[in-house]
Amino acid sequence: MRIGYFLSCEEYSPAELVAQAAAAERAGFTGLWISDHFHPWNNQQGNSPLIWSVIGAISQVCDLHVTTAVTCPTTRLHPAIIAQAAGTCAELLDGRFTLGVGTGEALNESILGAPWPPADVRLEMLEEAVALIRQLWTGDVVTTRGRHYSVDHARIYNVPDTPPEIFVSAFGPKALEVAARIGDGYIGTAPDADLVTAFKDASGGRPAQAGAKVAFAPTREEGWEHAHRLWPNAGLPGELAQVLPTPEHFQQATELVTMESTRESVVAGSDPEDHLRQITQYADAGYDELYLANMGPHALEMIEFYGTDVLPKLG
Repeated sequence: MRIGYFLSCEEYSPAELVAQAAAAERAGFTGLWISDHFHPWNNQQGNSPLIWSVIGAISQVCDLHVTTAVTCPTTRLHPAIIAQAAGTCAELLDGRFTLGVGTGEALNESILGAPWPPADVRLEMLEEAVALIRQLWTGDVVTTRGRHYSVDHARIYNVPDTPPEIFVSAFGPKALEVAARIGDGYIGTAPDADLVTAFKDASGGRPAQAGAKVAFAPTREEGWEHAHRLWPNAGLPGELAQVLPTPEHFQQATELVTMESTRESVVAGSDPEDHLRQITQYADAGYDELYLANMGPHALEMIEFYGTDVLPKLG
Protein backbone atom coordinates (compact mmCIF):
# COMPACT_ATOMS: atom_id res chain seq x y z
CA MET A 1 0.00 0.00 0.00
CA ARG A 2 1.36 3.40 -0.99
CA ILE A 3 1.34 6.20 1.60
CA GLY A 4 0.58 9.79 0.64
CA TYR A 5 0.06 13.04 2.52
CA PHE A 6 -3.36 14.67 2.92
CA LEU A 7 -3.37 18.49 2.71
CA SER A 8 -6.16 19.94 4.89
CA CYS A 9 -7.33 23.18 3.31
CA GLU A 10 -9.65 23.72 6.28
CA GLU A 11 -6.79 24.10 8.76
CA TYR A 12 -3.78 25.52 6.94
CA SER A 13 -3.12 28.64 4.86
CA PRO A 14 -2.22 28.47 1.15
CA ALA A 15 1.47 29.06 1.86
CA GLU A 16 1.48 26.39 4.58
CA LEU A 17 -0.13 23.88 2.22
CA VAL A 18 2.47 24.50 -0.47
CA ALA A 19 5.28 24.13 2.07
CA GLN A 20 3.74 20.87 3.34
CA ALA A 21 3.51 19.51 -0.21
CA ALA A 22 7.20 20.14 -0.84
CA ALA A 23 8.12 18.67 2.54
CA ALA A 24 6.01 15.57 1.88
CA GLU A 25 7.92 14.86 -1.32
CA ARG A 26 11.25 15.22 0.48
CA ALA A 27 10.08 12.87 3.24
CA GLY A 28 9.14 10.09 0.83
CA PHE A 29 5.35 10.31 0.63
CA THR A 30 4.15 8.99 -2.73
CA GLY A 31 1.34 11.43 -3.51
CA LEU A 32 -0.96 14.16 -2.23
CA TRP A 33 -4.63 14.48 -1.39
CA ILE A 34 -6.10 17.96 -1.04
CA SER A 35 -9.53 18.78 0.41
CA ASP A 36 -11.94 21.05 -1.47
CA HIS A 37 -14.06 23.28 0.77
CA PHE A 38 -15.71 26.68 0.71
CA HIS A 39 -15.96 26.75 4.53
CA PRO A 40 -13.88 25.00 7.18
CA TRP A 41 -15.82 22.61 9.41
CA ASN A 42 -15.57 25.10 12.28
CA ASN A 43 -14.11 28.52 12.91
CA GLN A 44 -11.24 27.08 14.98
CA GLN A 45 -9.79 25.54 11.82
CA GLY A 46 -9.76 29.00 10.32
CA ASN A 47 -8.88 28.48 6.63
CA SER A 48 -10.43 27.49 3.31
CA PRO A 49 -8.46 28.64 0.25
CA LEU A 50 -9.53 27.95 -3.32
CA ILE A 51 -7.85 24.63 -4.02
CA TRP A 52 -7.35 25.21 -7.74
CA SER A 53 -5.00 28.11 -6.97
CA VAL A 54 -3.18 26.01 -4.36
CA ILE A 55 -2.76 23.10 -6.78
CA GLY A 56 -1.27 25.48 -9.33
CA ALA A 57 1.29 26.60 -6.77
CA ILE A 58 2.01 23.00 -5.72
CA SER A 59 2.74 22.09 -9.34
CA GLN A 60 5.70 24.48 -9.22
CA VAL A 61 7.35 23.10 -6.07
CA CYS A 62 7.01 19.30 -6.23
CA ASP A 63 6.39 16.42 -8.62
CA LEU A 64 3.92 14.36 -6.59
CA HIS A 65 0.61 13.16 -7.99
CA VAL A 66 -2.34 15.21 -6.67
CA THR A 67 -5.90 14.00 -6.03
CA THR A 68 -8.78 16.22 -4.94
CA ALA A 69 -10.47 14.64 -1.92
CA VAL A 70 -13.05 15.46 -2.80
CA THR A 71 -14.55 17.97 -5.20
CA CYS A 72 -18.32 18.32 -5.50
CA PRO A 73 -19.07 19.18 -9.16
CA THR A 74 -22.81 19.65 -8.78
CA THR A 75 -24.14 22.81 -7.08
CA ARG A 76 -21.53 25.35 -5.95
CA LEU A 77 -19.65 25.01 -9.24
CA HIS A 78 -21.07 23.82 -12.53
CA PRO A 79 -19.35 20.67 -13.84
CA ALA A 80 -18.15 22.58 -16.91
CA ILE A 81 -16.14 24.88 -14.64
CA ILE A 82 -14.74 21.89 -12.74
CA ALA A 83 -13.79 20.33 -16.09
CA GLN A 84 -11.82 23.45 -17.01
CA ALA A 85 -10.16 23.83 -13.59
CA ALA A 86 -9.21 20.16 -13.36
CA GLY A 87 -7.95 20.10 -16.93
CA THR A 88 -5.69 23.08 -16.26
CA CYS A 89 -4.32 21.51 -13.07
CA ALA A 90 -3.69 18.21 -14.83
CA GLU A 91 -1.76 20.03 -17.54
CA LEU A 92 0.31 21.95 -14.97
CA LEU A 93 1.06 18.68 -13.17
CA ASP A 94 2.04 16.96 -16.44
CA GLY A 95 -0.76 14.45 -16.00
CA ARG A 96 -0.08 13.70 -12.32
CA PHE A 97 -3.63 14.54 -11.31
CA THR A 98 -6.79 12.67 -10.32
CA LEU A 99 -10.16 14.33 -9.92
CA GLY A 100 -11.76 12.90 -6.79
CA VAL A 101 -15.47 13.69 -6.65
CA GLY A 102 -18.40 13.20 -4.30
CA THR A 103 -21.89 14.46 -3.53
CA GLY A 104 -20.60 17.10 -1.11
CA GLU A 105 -21.88 18.71 2.05
CA ALA A 106 -24.40 21.48 2.63
CA LEU A 107 -21.61 23.26 4.52
CA ASN A 108 -19.95 24.10 1.20
CA GLU A 109 -22.53 23.56 -1.50
CA SER A 110 -25.58 25.46 -0.18
CA ILE A 111 -23.84 28.85 -0.04
CA LEU A 112 -25.64 30.15 -3.14
CA GLY A 113 -29.04 29.77 -1.50
CA ALA A 114 -30.46 26.86 -3.48
CA PRO A 115 -32.19 24.03 -1.58
CA TRP A 116 -29.90 21.19 -0.53
CA PRO A 117 -31.07 18.15 -2.54
CA PRO A 118 -31.73 14.77 -0.90
CA ALA A 119 -29.06 12.07 -1.22
CA ASP A 120 -30.66 10.22 -4.15
CA VAL A 121 -30.89 13.42 -6.19
CA ARG A 122 -27.31 14.34 -5.33
CA LEU A 123 -26.12 10.97 -6.62
CA GLU A 124 -28.10 11.48 -9.83
CA MET A 125 -26.54 14.93 -10.23
CA LEU A 126 -23.05 13.54 -9.61
CA GLU A 127 -23.44 10.85 -12.27
CA GLU A 128 -24.61 13.39 -14.84
CA ALA A 129 -21.81 15.79 -13.87
CA VAL A 130 -19.10 13.15 -14.28
CA ALA A 131 -20.43 12.20 -17.71
CA LEU A 132 -20.41 15.85 -18.79
CA ILE A 133 -16.88 16.42 -17.49
CA ARG A 134 -15.60 13.44 -19.46
CA GLN A 135 -17.41 14.64 -22.57
CA LEU A 136 -15.81 18.07 -22.25
CA TRP A 137 -12.36 16.52 -21.75
CA THR A 138 -12.51 15.14 -25.29
CA GLY A 139 -11.77 18.66 -26.51
CA ASP A 140 -14.88 18.63 -28.67
CA VAL A 141 -17.43 21.44 -28.78
CA VAL A 142 -20.27 20.31 -26.54
CA THR A 143 -23.88 21.42 -26.58
CA THR A 144 -26.22 19.39 -24.42
CA ARG A 145 -29.39 19.69 -22.39
CA GLY A 146 -29.38 17.32 -19.44
CA ARG A 147 -31.77 16.85 -16.57
CA HIS A 148 -29.57 18.92 -14.25
CA TYR A 149 -26.90 20.56 -16.45
CA SER A 150 -26.76 22.24 -19.82
CA VAL A 151 -23.89 23.67 -21.84
CA ASP A 152 -24.01 25.61 -25.09
CA HIS A 153 -21.03 25.44 -27.46
CA ALA A 154 -18.58 24.70 -24.62
CA ARG A 155 -15.03 23.54 -25.34
CA ILE A 156 -12.13 22.84 -22.97
CA TYR A 157 -8.80 23.65 -24.62
CA ASN A 158 -6.31 22.71 -21.87
CA VAL A 159 -6.35 19.05 -20.85
CA PRO A 160 -3.50 16.50 -21.08
CA ASP A 161 -3.57 14.12 -24.03
CA THR A 162 -4.66 11.41 -21.57
CA PRO A 163 -7.49 12.94 -19.50
CA PRO A 164 -7.36 12.56 -15.70
CA GLU A 165 -8.95 9.62 -13.97
CA ILE A 166 -12.01 10.30 -11.84
CA PHE A 167 -12.27 8.60 -8.44
CA VAL A 168 -15.61 8.63 -6.62
CA SER A 169 -16.26 8.90 -2.89
CA ALA A 170 -18.93 6.65 -1.39
CA PHE A 171 -20.09 5.77 2.13
CA GLY A 172 -23.29 3.75 1.64
CA PRO A 173 -24.60 1.00 -0.68
CA LYS A 174 -26.30 3.31 -3.21
CA ALA A 175 -23.30 5.60 -3.47
CA LEU A 176 -20.98 2.60 -3.74
CA GLU A 177 -22.97 1.25 -6.67
CA VAL A 178 -22.66 4.59 -8.46
CA ALA A 179 -18.93 4.78 -7.66
CA ALA A 180 -18.33 1.30 -9.08
CA ARG A 181 -20.27 2.14 -12.24
CA ILE A 182 -18.81 5.56 -13.09
CA GLY A 183 -15.51 5.81 -11.22
CA ASP A 184 -11.97 4.89 -12.23
CA GLY A 185 -11.40 4.27 -8.52
CA TYR A 186 -12.90 4.55 -5.06
CA ILE A 187 -12.31 7.06 -2.26
CA GLY A 188 -13.14 6.20 1.35
CA THR A 189 -12.21 7.19 4.88
CA ALA A 190 -12.94 4.12 7.02
CA PRO A 191 -10.83 0.94 7.21
CA ASP A 192 -13.90 -1.04 6.16
CA ALA A 193 -12.96 -4.19 4.27
CA ASP A 194 -16.59 -4.85 3.31
CA LEU A 195 -16.88 -1.52 1.48
CA VAL A 196 -13.55 -1.93 -0.32
CA THR A 197 -14.32 -5.51 -1.32
CA ALA A 198 -17.80 -4.57 -2.54
CA PHE A 199 -16.37 -1.78 -4.69
CA LYS A 200 -13.64 -3.95 -6.17
CA ASP A 201 -16.02 -6.79 -6.88
CA ALA A 202 -18.52 -4.47 -8.58
CA SER A 203 -15.91 -2.48 -10.53
CA GLY A 204 -13.71 -5.30 -11.75
CA GLY A 205 -10.90 -4.60 -9.30
CA ARG A 206 -10.38 -0.87 -9.74
CA PRO A 207 -8.12 0.83 -7.16
CA ALA A 208 -9.22 2.23 -3.79
CA GLN A 209 -7.78 5.19 -1.90
CA ALA A 210 -8.41 6.18 1.71
CA GLY A 211 -7.76 9.19 3.89
CA ALA A 212 -7.11 9.26 7.63
CA LYS A 213 -5.94 11.78 10.21
CA VAL A 214 -3.34 11.82 12.96
CA ALA A 215 -2.47 14.40 15.61
CA PHE A 216 1.31 14.39 15.79
CA ALA A 217 2.71 16.05 18.90
CA PRO A 218 5.45 15.38 21.49
CA THR A 219 2.85 13.62 23.66
CA ARG A 220 -0.44 11.83 23.03
CA GLU A 221 -2.28 14.21 25.38
CA GLU A 222 -1.14 17.27 23.45
CA GLY A 223 -2.13 15.64 20.17
CA TRP A 224 -5.57 14.71 21.48
CA GLU A 225 -6.07 18.29 22.69
CA HIS A 226 -5.33 19.63 19.19
CA ALA A 227 -7.61 17.03 17.59
CA HIS A 228 -10.48 17.75 19.98
CA ARG A 229 -10.16 21.51 19.59
CA LEU A 230 -9.80 21.54 15.81
CA TRP A 231 -11.55 18.42 14.50
CA PRO A 232 -14.40 17.40 16.84
CA ASN A 233 -16.57 17.14 13.70
CA ALA A 234 -14.79 13.84 12.96
CA GLY A 235 -16.77 12.39 15.88
CA LEU A 236 -20.22 13.26 14.51
CA PRO A 237 -22.36 10.24 13.57
CA GLY A 238 -24.41 9.39 10.51
CA GLU A 239 -25.26 12.01 7.88
CA LEU A 240 -24.80 15.11 10.04
CA ALA A 241 -21.64 16.07 8.17
CA GLN A 242 -23.61 16.15 4.91
CA VAL A 243 -26.59 18.21 6.09
CA LEU A 244 -25.40 20.79 8.64
CA PRO A 245 -25.17 24.08 6.69
CA THR A 246 -22.68 26.32 8.54
CA PRO A 247 -19.52 26.17 10.67
CA GLU A 248 -21.61 27.55 13.54
CA HIS A 249 -23.99 24.57 13.30
CA PHE A 250 -21.01 22.23 13.42
CA GLN A 251 -19.74 24.08 16.47
CA GLN A 252 -23.05 23.49 18.22
CA ALA A 253 -23.28 19.82 17.23
CA THR A 254 -19.71 19.00 18.23
CA GLU A 255 -20.30 20.15 21.80
CA LEU A 256 -21.69 16.62 22.19
CA VAL A 257 -18.35 15.05 21.17
CA THR A 258 -16.36 14.14 24.29
CA MET A 259 -12.63 14.18 24.83
CA GLU A 260 -12.92 10.51 25.76
CA SER A 261 -14.27 9.66 22.30
CA THR A 262 -11.44 11.68 20.73
CA ARG A 263 -8.87 9.70 22.71
CA GLU A 264 -10.48 6.45 21.60
CA SER A 265 -10.60 7.32 17.89
CA VAL A 266 -7.54 9.51 17.13
CA VAL A 267 -3.94 8.39 16.67
CA ALA A 268 -1.91 11.00 18.55
CA GLY A 269 1.61 11.59 19.79
CA SER A 270 5.00 10.49 18.50
CA ASP A 271 5.18 6.73 19.03
CA PRO A 272 5.78 5.21 15.57
CA GLU A 273 4.00 2.01 16.56
CA ASP A 274 0.71 3.86 17.10
CA HIS A 275 0.92 5.33 13.60
CA LEU A 276 1.96 2.02 12.04
CA ARG A 277 -1.03 0.25 13.58
CA GLN A 278 -3.44 2.65 11.89
CA ILE A 279 -1.71 2.15 8.54
CA THR A 280 -1.99 -1.62 8.97
CA GLN A 281 -5.75 -1.34 9.52
CA TYR A 282 -6.18 0.35 6.14
CA ALA A 283 -3.84 -2.08 4.41
CA ASP A 284 -5.77 -5.02 5.85
CA ALA A 285 -9.03 -3.46 4.60
CA GLY A 286 -7.70 -3.73 1.05
CA TYR A 287 -6.88 -0.14 0.14
CA ASP A 288 -4.18 0.47 -2.46
CA GLU A 289 -3.27 3.94 -1.17
CA LEU A 290 -3.62 5.77 2.15
CA TYR A 291 -3.28 9.54 2.59
CA LEU A 292 -2.56 10.87 6.08
CA ALA A 293 -3.46 14.35 7.32
CA ASN A 294 -2.12 16.06 10.41
CA MET A 295 -4.30 17.84 12.96
CA GLY A 296 -2.66 20.69 14.85
CA PRO A 297 0.38 22.95 14.62
CA HIS A 298 3.03 20.25 14.11
CA ALA A 299 2.39 19.43 10.44
CA LEU A 300 5.95 19.85 9.21
CA GLU A 301 7.24 17.89 12.20
CA MET A 302 4.71 15.14 11.43
CA ILE A 303 5.93 14.95 7.84
CA GLU A 304 9.56 14.71 8.97
CA PHE A 305 8.64 12.11 11.63
CA TYR A 306 6.97 9.93 9.01
CA GLY A 307 9.96 10.29 6.72
CA THR A 308 12.41 9.12 9.38
CA ASP A 309 10.41 6.84 11.71
CA VAL A 310 7.34 5.49 9.90
CA LEU A 311 7.71 5.22 6.11
CA PRO A 312 11.08 3.38 6.24
CA LYS A 313 9.47 0.64 8.35
CA LEU A 314 6.88 0.02 5.62
CA GLY A 315 9.45 -0.85 3.01
